[in-house]
Amino acid sequence: MTPPTSAALTGIDTHAHIFERDLPLAAGRRYSPEYDARVEQYLAHLDRSGLSHGVLVQPSFLGTDNRYMVEALSRHPARLRGTAVVESDIDGAALDTLEEAGVVGIRLNLIGKSPQAYLSAQWQALFAELGRRGWSVEVQRGIDDIAQVVRPILASGVAVVVDHFGLPSGELDPARGGDRALLELAASEDLWVKLSAPYRSKAGLAQAQASLSRLREAFGHSERLVWGSDWPHTRFEAQTDYAAQVAFMEALLPQAEERQRVLCDNPARLFKIERSA
Repeated sequence: MTPPTSAALTGIDTHAHIFERDLPLAAGRRYSPEYDARVEQYLAHLDRSGLSHGVLVQPSFLGTDNRYMVEALSRHPARLRGTAVVESDIDGAALDTLEEAGVVGIRLNLIGKSPQAYLSAQWQALFAELGRRGWSVEVQRGIDDIAQVVRPILASGVAVVVDHFGLPSGELDPARGGDRALLELAASEDLWVKLSAPYRSKAGLAQAQASLSRLREAFGHSERLVWGSDWPHTRFEAQTDYAAQVAFMEALLPQAEERQRVLCDNPARLFKIERSA
């Protein structure tokens, strides 16, 4: 497939990480990389797959030091946007600097963490400020209580993006309380879900299709659903690769109209990506 030009929006991968193994790593991390995942490698994957744009997500093991991601954004402003990891006391000038580099959201990886701290007045004030800027807050959390975590963030008026189908056990099943609570939150026009990393839920294609069917029903015609590759698939590198995730996406979204919505229309709106450079 011929690599797309930066002027043509052919598809947006909304979830990828870049890093090098010798970068300073955050204390208390759950994972330490033993290889490099550079932006040039990522862009090559986009080109081979005919995708024009990507969203870089700051990996948790780099903590709040977003410099490596920001430097990549500054070199590829026409193709990339970013989701940063920040502290609750970040000031307006620092947010301005991130915004100028192409950052359009922050991420909260709450796996193994208590979410109570993120209900503080300081975090709520930050969420409200991000809402005023048109940014989003991305949340990674297990399905059992993710709705309880997301609900007060939505109340601040900011868009919330739920990672990886919500990390259900297999498929999203409304018979389970946590799954049902997340689906019910789709009534909020500020809630979004990433169709990404089904392997993190031990979901095959049939289970992902069942999850998509329930999300489609909850959101209405795939509105506020986006796709992400989760490259370089940390901890699952031996099980999948970029081409396999693109093929999975194509099987999950076989209809051209729905694929256009999930790959182009929805993420362009959420991540402030214009159709021409």
